[in-house]
Amino acid sequence: ETRPHRDVLGSGEIRVVPLSDLRRLQVGPKLFQYVVKVIAQAIQLLYTMLKMEPSSYVLLQNPPGLPSIAVAWVACLIWRSKLIIDWHNYGYTIMSLSHGRNHPLVRIAKWYEKLFGRLSDYNLCVTNAMREDLWVNCNIRAVTLYDRPASYFKETPLEVQHQLYVKLAKDYEPFKPQHVTESVSGDAERSAFTERDAESGCVTKARGRPALLISSTSWTEDEDFSVLLKALEGYEQYINEGIKLPALVCVITGKGPLKEHYNGLIKKLHFKHIQICTPWLEAEDYPLLLGSADLGVCLHKSSSGLDLPMKVVDMFGCCLPVCAIHFE
Repeated sequence: ETRPHRDVLGSGEIRVVPLSDLRRLQVGPKLFQYVVKVIAQAIQLLYTMLKMEPSSYVLLQNPPGLPSIAVAWVACLIWRSKLIIDWHNYGYTIMSLSHGRNHPLVRIAKWYEKLFGRLSDYNLCVTNAMREDLWVNCNIRAVTLYDRPASYFKETPLEVQHQLYVKLAKDYEPFKPQHVTESVSGDAERSAFTERDAESGCVTKARGRPALLISSTSWTEDEDFSVLLKALEGYEQYINEGIKLPALVCVITGKGPLKEHYNGLIKKLHFKHIQICTPWLEAEDYPLLLGSADLGVCLHKSSSGLDLPMKVVDMFGCCLPVCAIHFE
């Protein structure tokens, strides 16, 4: 569904193999529907992998690991390849957020993850805490490799910021210029944050521009965005009480199961000084917007207490200050 970054698409060393999205069968109990979907995904993934040229190594990110760990292990068995698992979290802990730790499905997922995780040849993880837990609780030896932001996560030049704002203004109201000052000529190209002089072509920050706050999310249970919405209500209240604060544009980007739920809550808010939009950005535009923002927000709560929120690393790469849930 999402177009990969152009560096991926343009690389002669990478071949992208698309998989169709399997919808859950809407017949019978939910547990039955889930089992049928997992079996269908396993068949689809194994069939797709076996059509590919055999590789010496298969690198798999977990989560998601159900059914991909088992499928990748079977493919490696057939190919006589080495399986490397990149552990970012435990899938069963994410599942427990919606079902509870003692749910039969969560227990099965935990058993599955530990069993097939031990069948890998090599293991990587992003924190020492994850490495220790893998060894103590799963008898899996792993090497810690800290996440680093890609080279394109950096501060965005003002000229590029302007181009991005003008592009986003075509689809999203908060990026459109809200008012025109007398000092700006009528034929100047404007956005809510920047303006380009028609004669000189120079780009400057717009007077009275709003502050730009950005957060990215997968809209899952391990991120409670009601925390941010309550904070925005408090910010609006401060302005209404006469405290001099800039207007605010809050951009929350991402896809996920709870997006419609939070969009419903956002529609019920009636702010005068805050605008919220929830776009899905192109892969090339996301780092540019991070590098243009004034503040980043990360509400990721680790379901296992062991993983590292990569979005914070990306924000730091863009020299963006971050407000985040406390994280060890």
